[in-house]
Amino acid sequence: MKTLGIIPARFASSRLPGKPLADIHGKPMIWHVYQGAKEAVDRLIVATDDERIARVVRDFGGEAMMTSPDHVNGSSRCAEVISKLVDTFDVIVNIQGDEPMIEAEAIQSLLALFSRPEVEMATLALRLPSDFGEMEGGNSVYLTVDKFQRALYFSRQVIPYTRDVPRALWSEKTNYYRHIGMYAFRPQALLDFSGMDESTLEQTEKLEQLRWLENGRPLHVAFTNHYGISVDTESDLALARKKINPSTDH
Repeated sequence: MKTLGIIPARFASSRLPGKPLADIHGKPMIWHVYQGAKEAVDRLIVATDDERIARVVRDFGGEAMMTSPDHVNGSSRCAEVISKLVDTFDVIVNIQGDEPMIEAEAIQSLLALFSRPEVEMATLALRLPSDFGEMEGGNSVYLTVDKFQRALYFSRQVIPYTRDVPRALWSEKTNYYRHIGMYAFRPQALLDFSGMDESTLEQTEKLEQLRWLENGRPLHVAFTNHYGISVDTESDLALARKKINPSTDH
């Protein structure tokens, strides 16, 4: 199975402009993402709309590709990349450019699902510990899954709601999962996804993966023990600097 990893990285973030270049222990955040992901795929490309990001990536020996500034999400940017490549790949992984603690093992667990021919699109989830109160709110996204390990729904609220049980005891009654925002596609599925209109649920929750579900397509889920940090704010960046070992070289 030939695999391609794509890291969408745009400069114009509303809450943290230029975040792919944010310094974490003397290295830009995009370096940390690249180092964490490169061993998991056959080829890795940073897809960006900004020459400053492309230059930094090339300076540390990575591969960068310039893409349109008009993409509304990372999956659309990934679709542009594969439309420009001569090489073909069996699976494409959309790796978030703001997850500096990403590990190759997490990506590999996602790719393992594609040994099954029926899997077109897949994503990652982390089973939450029994005391997950500190993980509620903020930028976290939660999901429910069926018994075949397919996603039922994603929400920015903690789901499912456990009726007639104090919130502190919810996790004793059922499993709770936090979404890890990484997606893998077969090439045609990526093109299908990027060609779909935004759906009602997607617009409501501001979660692009709901578009796939609302169109009746199965989204398979791999489970991981990886607990990363999605950097969207200055406080997230401060936490990443605290959690990442200054001497790490991946």
